[in-house]
Amino acid sequence: MSDLTEKKCAPCEGGVMPFDISEIHKYQKKVDGWNVVKNNKSIFYLEKSFKFKNFLDSQNFVNKVGKISEEEGHHPDIIFGWGYAKINITTHAIEGLSENDFILAAKIDNISNV
Repeated sequence: MSDLTEKKCAPCEGGVMPFDISEIHKYQKKVDGWNVVKNNKSIFYLEKSFKFKNFLDSQNFVNKVGKISEEEGHHPDIIFGWGYAKINITTHAIEGLSENDFILAAKIDNISNV
């Protein structure tokens, strides 16, 4: 995958600038299949949908994502149901994307490929 899985999310309380679009594209190449989306407040976030055979597989995946998120201290928005999960990641404190978002995305990809 990328060196991002070897890194740890750093606490972010704000006060730093979010990535600009060129930095976002540089990091986007390091994660697999994550879309960069801008919400109605023009805040960028990462988004990816995952498919599963049933509800239990979706729930197990979401539980693994929750465990990684707690370990990293960085928490995505998760929507899931029978056979699917959708994850959105952004750094709320800076209203945009940071390296933390891509670290978490890479670690989520690691568990989705197991």
